[in-house]
Amino acid sequence: MTAASEVGTDAGPSRTLPVTALPKTSSDSLIELRGVTHRYGRVEAIRDLTLDVPVASIGLIGQNGAGKSTLMQILLGLIRPSHGSARVLGRDVRASGIALRGAIGYMSEREAFIPGLKGIEYVALAGQLSGMPGRQAWRRAHETLSYLGLDEARYRCLEEYSVGMKQRLKLAAALVHDPDLLLLDEPTSGLDPEGRTAMLNVLRALASRPNKALVLSSHLLSDVERVCRHAVILDQGRLLHSGLLDELRSLKTCSYLLRWDGDAGDRFLEALRQQGVQVTASRCSNEAQVTVSEGWTNRIFFREAQRHGVTITGLEPEEDDLESVYQRLVLRDARS
Repeated sequence: MTAASEVGTDAGPSRTLPVTALPKTSSDSLIELRGVTHRYGRVEAIRDLTLDVPVASIGLIGQNGAGKSTLMQILLGLIRPSHGSARVLGRDVRASGIALRGAIGYMSEREAFIPGLKGIEYVALAGQLSGMPGRQAWRRAHETLSYLGLDEARYRCLEEYSVGMKQRLKLAAALVHDPDLLLLDEPTSGLDPEGRTAMLNVLRALASRPNKALVLSSHLLSDVERVCRHAVILDQGRLLHSGLLDELRSLKTCSYLLRWDGDAGDRFLEALRQQGVQVTASRCSNEAQVTVSEGWTNRIFFREAQRHGVTITGLEPEEDDLESVYQRLVLRDARS
């Protein structure tokens, strides 16, 4: 199934979008950053960021204010870092900003529509601004809108588009010139659950194209997990983690919801903490979430319970998702 057929009932017949091969560069990395720092006045949006990311589908993860949008603009060559160097597709962003923008498609979180234009006009204009001849830009605009399921809406004015259609239109404008790299800033922002699922299906199809790369910026780990293979996690402008998502999943721990009867619960939990167990108290009495490390055996729970005169009444495993891993990385960084 192609991305067009996954968008929804209005997507039209299945189509594939023509692609060109990614040109060879002198580097094996898609993104190379060396000590990149960027300040807005006294505020450091990016702090001493050093990173090598291979050509892949990359999730750029972080809460609002983590520095994701600033990093996107540095990769585009729209702003120059205060310190450090950055290379994208083997090219220095300081010296090759215009050339890079011809090889990169950018989908901004914010709307940048021109009132009065029709959908096809907007996408064709994006192609021409990327350096395509007019006739080629119009042909590609038709192909891209068909691919994204906007066949019937192409001649509507932008003001008539729904939120989901506007998001797909922004994606079409980023795709029209067949870029080697797609930078997508919060592409599911403002979408309802059905529209979000449709957008993620499209992005997953785009991420699977050979010889093409994609960077998905999001504060939603679930979006990244559905689309990307590689994760870069930022917090307050600093790098917390970079690696394959499988490596991030390996940071998961084993957690339980622990329940007991008895009046010595505080002493029981303190004994578990001394054994290296992370204990999070619950609002309910005689209940806590406990997280254990590799090599732990549950017999220790029962041994400590017997020693402190309490009876364990429940030990339920809890699923440790990527969101929990992310929160632990942020907490670990704050403590260090």
